[in-house]
Amino acid sequence: MTYEELKKLIKEEEIKCIDLKYSDLAGRWYHITFPARRLDYVIENGVSFDGSSIPGMKSVESGDMVLMPDLNTAAIDPFSEKLTLRLICSICEADTRIGVKKDPRSVAWRAQKYLENSGIADEVLFIPELEFYLFDEAEFQNGTYSSGYSFTSSENKNCLPVDYPDNDGTAMDFRKGYHVDTPFDKFFEVREDMVELIEEQGIKIRYHHHEVGLASQQEIETELLPFPEIGDSTMIMKDIIRQVSLNSELTVTFMPKPLYNEAGNGMHFHIMLKKNGENICYKEGNYADLSDEAIFFIGGILKHGKSLTAFTNPSTNSFKRLLPGFEAPVKLFYGLANRSAAIRIPKYATTKENKRFEFRTGDATCNPYLAMSALIMAGLDGIKNKIMPTPENGYGPFDDNVFSWSEERKAKLHSIPTSLEEALEALKEDHQYLLQGDVFNKELIDSWIDEKMKEVYAVKHRPHPFEMNLYYNL
Repeated sequence: MTYEELKKLIKEEEIKCIDLKYSDLAGRWYHITFPARRLDYVIENGVSFDGSSIPGMKSVESGDMVLMPDLNTAAIDPFSEKLTLRLICSICEADTRIGVKKDPRSVAWRAQKYLENSGIADEVLFIPELEFYLFDEAEFQNGTYSSGYSFTSSENKNCLPVDYPDNDGTAMDFRKGYHVDTPFDKFFEVREDMVELIEEQGIKIRYHHHEVGLASQQEIETELLPFPEIGDSTMIMKDIIRQVSLNSELTVTFMPKPLYNEAGNGMHFHIMLKKNGENICYKEGNYADLSDEAIFFIGGILKHGKSLTAFTNPSTNSFKRLLPGFEAPVKLFYGLANRSAAIRIPKYATTKENKRFEFRTGDATCNPYLAMSALIMAGLDGIKNKIMPTPENGYGPFDDNVFSWSEERKAKLHSIPTSLEEALEALKEDHQYLLQGDVFNKELIDSWIDEKMKEVYAVKHRPHPFEMNLYYNL
């Protein structure tokens, strides 16, 4: 949106306030609001704030930062009672107005510039598949003398809300929830409300449906959308999903594994590379009709897969989802239509127009700007160094179910980390590919590891509720 278009919108809609959104390192949105009459000043000068107060962002002695709004992100906030214009910002240095090294959104724009300068491609398209649970109620608490959580779902007979009678018999049991139809898909209209609002924000949705989990697990999937704008779009989608849930008297979680022994929430990333408007992932006659560039890109992701999980699966809960038996990939290989693979080649994507590949390991606790940037950097490293994934080096392609292999054969495969701590250790050892083109930098990586290790320690040092079952009376 141009400056003139923005001024016209503000005048026509009589908008009185403008809300600036920005992301912290972990991927949470923050905001600051100002009167619309100050727009001219803010566009030229930005809004100063104390960066040292944002976790992991900057030290106290150099905390002054400036939010610089991106006019292309202008949209009317669909949830504010007072008509409010939303602008997404990059976090910039106060003196230079250049994106700071630890601003996730600035990382994404640097990754895009590095891609263009590489000459390999000038565009990356992503489809993020957002999976989440809609609960009727969620209670959790952790203290010195008590700890626990409880979820209820009017869709599942095993965890109905206390006063929910289920007189119509539509709560489910003893089946999978994948693509269940109404009336058993109780929150179809809530999901449709989410999608309508998402599309009104200019984000194109491919489809939405009930997922496997019976306690109202959902999925919303976009069409192929351009990076780095898809980082903004993912933040907007999560916000809309959360707001609509609350307005519908529901609660949503994107946690990878909120429920024991039930399907987890992933966020698969479909990836397509383009140059001069042409898809460069297709070459007829190669394996799965993938181009050499696409195969090398996949090779880079697989080679750096262990350290990548520090950004694509950055929670202690992430690794409770990544277990055999739940269609969650735990081995770093690729294959055609293989859902046990870290990278799946969709069997239906058979033409030059739609050929792409899907990274299946990630989840929505990631910061989308950092996760997608890291995937691009790993893939470009694969192309530049011609990293060829082969059966001999354990990266495939393998088209069968590797979990049915003998233990001896499975042992030759590369595994993803089994914990966040292990993923962060892998990042310590393998991050040089992220530093190319000054996209990421050492300070960001060190801060990421420091902040995430605080989460590791917070979980590791607390007694687990199930330990009471195991050991209380031993």
